[in-house]
Amino acid sequence: MEFLTSFFEQYGLLLAQGCWDTIVMTGVATFFAYVLGVPIGVALIVTAPNGLKPHAGINAVLGWIVNIGRSIPFIILLVALIPFTRWIVGTSLGVPGAIVPLVIAAAPFVGRMVEQSLAEVDSGLVEAAQSFGASVWQIVVKVFLRESLPSLIRGVSITFITLFGYSAMAGTVGAGGLGDIAIRYGYQRYQDDVMVAAVLLCIVLVQIFQSAGDITARKVDKRK
Repeated sequence: MEFLTSFFEQYGLLLAQGCWDTIVMTGVATFFAYVLGVPIGVALIVTAPNGLKPHAGINAVLGWIVNIGRSIPFIILLVALIPFTRWIVGTSLGVPGAIVPLVIAAAPFVGRMVEQSLAEVDSGLVEAAQSFGASVWQIVVKVFLRESLPSLIRGVSITFITLFGYSAMAGTVGAGGLGDIAIRYGYQRYQDDVMVAAVLLCIVLVQIFQSAGDITARKVDKRK
């Protein structure tokens, strides 16, 4: 007990700041990844061969972009985007410097997940909306997005947790957060107690956000 008291007196503020930095960079990156990813997913489903507005060219180009974006390892993308990140936010370090590569890494992933969620919507509902003369935009908003909402919310949880892991990798280039703490203290200074504490906090935060996503998805699911 005395060890824990001494440990938290020495590292408590550091770990609290690491938690906050991780949550901020992951949450902001998830938000902007969906700002970019939802239109991509909608465009993929609308321009599919059996979509509302089939267009083989657009669909192929978008699919190609998404596949390439998903195939680049994050650590390589992180380094390759340093000049672009500096141009966008003025720095490649700290929380702001991590958000840009996190968004770019997650947007194709989100686009593909949104596409899969929309593809699960009952085609009968789409046909019914078309028979009533609904426009493409109305079908997308009132049928596709509304009916797939539980799946989309679960996708947000998955994206957040994926970016949570990516943020730890961003710690290798000084992005801050729990990953940075684990690397600086656990790997570079051989302080295993700090590294274990950072890992345990990561596990707790992931469980909290996963549970929150599952509960929210169940509440908005009209089928239950």
